[in-house]
Amino acid sequence: MNVMRRLKSIASGRSSVSDPGGDSSIKRVKVEQEVDQRVVGETQMEERCTTTVPKEDMASTSKGTTTGSTSTMDTRPENSEFDELPKEMHEMKIKDEKADSHEDNLKDMEPAVVSGNGTETGQIIVTTVSGRNGQQKQTLSYMAERVVGTGSFGTVFQAKCLETGESVAIKKVLQDRRYKNRELQIMRTLDHPNVVKLRHCFYSTTEKNEVYLNLVLEYVSETVYRVSRHYSRMNQHMPIIYVQLYTYQICRALNYMHGVLGVCHRDIKPQNLLVNPHTHQLKLCDFGSAKMLVPGEPNISYICSRYYRAPELIFGATEYTTAIDMWSAGCVMAELLLGQPLFPGESGVDQLVEIIKILGTPTREEIRCMNPNYTEFKFPQIKAHPWHKIFHKRMPPEAVDLVSRLLQYSPTLRCTALEACAHPFFDALREANACLPNGRPLPPLFNFTAQELSGAPADLRKRLIPEHLRK
Repeated sequence: MNVMRRLKSIASGRSSVSDPGGDSSIKRVKVEQEVDQRVVGETQMEERCTTTVPKEDMASTSKGTTTGSTSTMDTRPENSEFDELPKEMHEMKIKDEKADSHEDNLKDMEPAVVSGNGTETGQIIVTTVSGRNGQQKQTLSYMAERVVGTGSFGTVFQAKCLETGESVAIKKVLQDRRYKNRELQIMRTLDHPNVVKLRHCFYSTTEKNEVYLNLVLEYVSETVYRVSRHYSRMNQHMPIIYVQLYTYQICRALNYMHGVLGVCHRDIKPQNLLVNPHTHQLKLCDFGSAKMLVPGEPNISYICSRYYRAPELIFGATEYTTAIDMWSAGCVMAELLLGQPLFPGESGVDQLVEIIKILGTPTREEIRCMNPNYTEFKFPQIKAHPWHKIFHKRMPPEAVDLVSRLLQYSPTLRCTALEACAHPFFDALREANACLPNGRPLPPLFNFTAQELSGAPADLRKRLIPEHLRK
């Protein structure tokens, strides 16, 4: 088995781990080329398409959300040719939608008509949103501008609302008639400053009688992936203030999803983290893989993009927890600090090799914590690589400490999202005079709701809220 040969080679000292992200600089270049060339979200799409989804996990999920997902916003690789909208999006007809009633501002949506041929560049989509509290219906018109993402899930295109001039992103996914769309159900419940907002939605049909769900989302122009790549191409490290800002907001968004809603995102990666380039407010997007995890109910383990996949998923666990998102958050943070992925596995199995090269061989107890049903323990003994040797010497020790607390084999030992927000690495953000490098104020960071802090002990709350903001 190739993985065993590689691990034995590392254990015997024939393979160096001085380059924690890969075996050589050649591999690093290959990783960068692969990331640059692929469309966002396609890392796991080909894997998911060949994976049989268990019946338990298929319920209330559409084809568009189980085969893959993509970042909502402008995440195209350079020199891509996505300026023209695909032909299959032409000649679309709008179909009535019967929305759920638990969201007042979404429950009465009534799509109307599509003028022109459909949603090709320059054409206009006209929808009608029913008014609330007896108010009149409101007509909204969107002019399609350009495709900003595509994949087996469907297409994301940028559009402009003609009534308000506001730019939006419209995510168009194939709807399986047999199921409700889980992504839509979850997005209707989301309301947080660090989560992308759903404006409204509508269904459409093609001449082939295919039904598509169109999610109208707020538009954010950049992603953490693109920001990180900018610094990498300049041969510079991302300024620590931005690593702090982005990681903190990731953790705050995850605390809201995990603690308030009980939802696991299951695809945290830089491409799914939108960022406003002026305010540096971060918003989590793409809920095509998200799911409310119920204890005792099985879930598919072949989930999450490879570089950010938690080890329990690689070990085939089906009763995992929201801790898989915290592993992914740790991988993203490490990538921002390093300027490159920490665990760039070339396959699902190779991903485990990359993890073991850093964390060492998991103990029997750690494997049991990841997947109690896993019985194969024949791994060569490899020592953990010291964290301080992975990062450069000037790296703040608090940053290294937080990464080490997130990237633990045992899911129960990883810090929670709220605990991560209170970590000393973010103390600089809590200072009274903290601001962006250009002198502008920081985005909203500490406007916690009672739900976000529910169950948090008093000492944790005290660490979370800066002294100058306490009432």
